[in-house]
Amino acid sequence: MSNNNLSRRKFLTGAAAVGAAGAMGVGTFTSCAGGGGGGNSSGAAAGVFDYKKRELNLPPMLDIAPDGPVLKAGIIGCGGRGSGAAINFLDAGPSLSVVALGDVFQDRVDSLRNKLQKEKGIEVPAEKCFVGFDAFEKVIDAGVDIVILATPPKFRAEHFEAAVKARKHVFMEKPLAVDPAGIRQIITAAKMAESQGLKVVTGTQRRHEHSYVNLWKEINNNAIGQIISANVYWNQGKLWHRDKNASWSEMEWMIRDWVNWTWLSGDHIVEQHVHNIDVASWFMEGHPVKAVGFGSRQRRVTGDQYDNFSVDFVYEDGRQVHSMCRQINGCANAVYEIFHGTKAIATTVGHKPQIVDAAGNQLFVAEGSETSPYVQEHINLVTCIRQNIPFNEAEQTAISNMVAIMGRISAYTGKEVTFDEMMNSDLKLGPEKFIMGNLGYMDKAQIPVPGILE
Repeated sequence: MSNNNLSRRKFLTGAAAVGAAGAMGVGTFTSCAGGGGGGNSSGAAAGVFDYKKRELNLPPMLDIAPDGPVLKAGIIGCGGRGSGAAINFLDAGPSLSVVALGDVFQDRVDSLRNKLQKEKGIEVPAEKCFVGFDAFEKVIDAGVDIVILATPPKFRAEHFEAAVKARKHVFMEKPLAVDPAGIRQIITAAKMAESQGLKVVTGTQRRHEHSYVNLWKEINNNAIGQIISANVYWNQGKLWHRDKNASWSEMEWMIRDWVNWTWLSGDHIVEQHVHNIDVASWFMEGHPVKAVGFGSRQRRVTGDQYDNFSVDFVYEDGRQVHSMCRQINGCANAVYEIFHGTKAIATTVGHKPQIVDAAGNQLFVAEGSETSPYVQEHINLVTCIRQNIPFNEAEQTAISNMVAIMGRISAYTGKEVTFDEMMNSDLKLGPEKFIMGNLGYMDKAQIPVPGILE
């Protein structure tokens, strides 16, 4: 971002919906400068916590979903993750079918249609294949029982709300939204879904992975005592980008390059690192009340995002979670969580959930499963539908999603940000209407620079 006379408030409420202003969003956002005001920052006395066993509230973790009447799914978003989710759904059990496809791009619809025919022998009729920004409405109205939402995250809240209003069960990929306005829309629709008995599973993966669930059960049996702090990491090399194609409009390029644009992905702390942040919320049973973080852009070649973040999240009782994520080649990689307890340590280093003592001696190893968590998510969804088991992950994932957004905002501004401020903010990213064309976004795009705004 260029050095200018914008106030911090104007930075957060400016009329531009792109670049620095767009990355933060359009709307009001109360000041985060100063002493936080999001809870008890002094914390509880050192080591003084009341251990309390929690209810499990887990779906049946079956190896395959039970049989029943055919469940028909429609896929909204036919790119890499949508294609993967379609196959994962079909692998979840018997009597499952994909009957409708929708995407903003014809080539993606064609690609998934061919994949389903080749790998699963499923022929989706041409009249059930839809293209355009309104394709989601047509898929929902195509006689489906389940909607699988896998578009870029910006569109998730609107699509989820439409699916719930149409009384469809939902699987939706994380993250669920890129801004506070979208998070509140998700939470409202989640409550509506619950009242209608709809089943909703989100793509958090870890909550549907046997080894993580078994580690959580052991922690719940007081194996490490009270969790007093945690570290969560997703550090890896560059993800991917799309170079500009002369035949693409600006909007088409941004959507095809969506993981590099904040208004479409939420930045990688939201889009990817939300997995680890959600594990922290799950194991620590709640969300932090404030955040102070930093980040920067070092080597990203397209878009307007950062490529690294480091955030301290603080809970109301003073416990802290240090969160770190990076997408830069040639650096140390790490994707895991560590929970420090009053008795022992739970760790998922090497994707091997276990409990160790202070000297690193192994005390417990969580059993896993040959079933991929990508498939297990759909097994659990189908099982809960067919056995009529109440299950709805949307609100809990939305809260973890908001924590990630809080970290992003703190890093972009260099200021302390509270969860209450985020929940009461009307920050909204991106355009009000979506059309293919050249909208002047990239001409205005600026990278947020922390610390220059009062």
